[in-house]
Amino acid sequence: MGLSLRVRRRGGSVSKKEIIPVTSCSEEVEITIPSQFQCPISYELMKDPWFESGYQTCPVTNTVLTSLEQIPNHTIRRMIQGWCGSSLGGGIERIPTPRVPVTSHQVSEICERLSAATRRGDYAACMEMVTKMTRLGKESERNRKCVKENGAGLVLCVCFDAFSENANASLLLEETVSVLTWMLPIGLEGQSKLTTTSSFNRLVELLRNGDQNAAFLIKELLELNVTHVHALTKINGVQEAFMKSINRDSTCVNSLISIHHMILTNQETVSRFLELDLVNITVEMLVDSENSVCEKALTVLNVICETKEGREKVRRNKLVIPILVKKILKISEKKDLVSVMWKVCKSGDGSEVEEALRLGAFKKLVVMLQVGCGEGTKEKVTELLKMMNKVMKMNGFVDRSYSSSIEFKHVKKPF
Repeated sequence: MGLSLRVRRRGGSVSKKEIIPVTSCSEEVEITIPSQFQCPISYELMKDPWFESGYQTCPVTNTVLTSLEQIPNHTIRRMIQGWCGSSLGGGIERIPTPRVPVTSHQVSEICERLSAATRRGDYAACMEMVTKMTRLGKESERNRKCVKENGAGLVLCVCFDAFSENANASLLLEETVSVLTWMLPIGLEGQSKLTTTSSFNRLVELLRNGDQNAAFLIKELLELNVTHVHALTKINGVQEAFMKSINRDSTCVNSLISIHHMILTNQETVSRFLELDLVNITVEMLVDSENSVCEKALTVLNVICETKEGREKVRRNKLVIPILVKKILKISEKKDLVSVMWKVCKSGDGSEVEEALRLGAFKKLVVMLQVGCGEGTKEKVTELLKMMNKVMKMNGFVDRSYSSSIEFKHVKKPF
């Protein structure tokens, strides 16, 4: 027995399968998909999307596969294609014949042609080869792997560097960066080409223009080697480019990570970022962004608070303490949040501690200790609780939700 579906015909052919209620409409026709043509998971007509969708397990047993090399069943595919086009298939769109995977020899040939075109400065030929790599990558993950494993990464880096000073090469450079995002990690020789002054300048220009692939590639380069961070900070207008990036896209985690690396490596960059309103923009991100963005924003705030100038700027933002208190139990990675609160409260005039206490921080911090956290974070939480306890005694503040018999297991000294 096959799977029976009712399919709505449109204009004499079936444009899309739809499981619909049985009606007397003459334009609806029942189609039975033969069982041998059905996917064992979805029970729909078999196609080729499993591995191309990112799965690396057997669709039947769900075991992880040691190899994604497949032996195509051309016979069954042709049978399905024939059935789709027949009257029995009801005019269901014929499944396409998958393209033949690219070979190592073909990739090597493309790389050789790209290298030669780069040496000649032949923009059109370079564009043709890079576009071909893009197309191959879109066809299958297997193609991407083959392109990556046959030296395309270095050739693309050389091409990018060679055209980085060409004002009319924007399309080529954008396409090259797009392909490089799936060539990671980039080797040392490739890194040296992407981190020249001209290449870094062009990457920053792409970032300034909203290219998120450039944001991702810069982040990856900074994480590979700290010397790349030093080189990037010397690029004129780099802080403005990153600020424009996070202003344009508040979910741009890559730019937040890069900003963190820049400030952590060179605190002299803090002043310029503060002038560009980084603190207020980062705090606004904490209001309603998803947790992954909040956590990266907190790492930026934490490193800003390493400087006196940064701490003063953070303390002046009226949303900081309320948001920090609100987020204590809502994000999974609390180290930076606690660190920011600790730095702000410890360097302030006491009003920050009073506000945190009034907003319920005491109870939430105690819960943190009871649940458990890292040693460094635990020490900061303990000190925050002591600050709050001192304020409670001075102001006669009583929180009736706590009794004197509470046992603070993780606190070194009783309050």
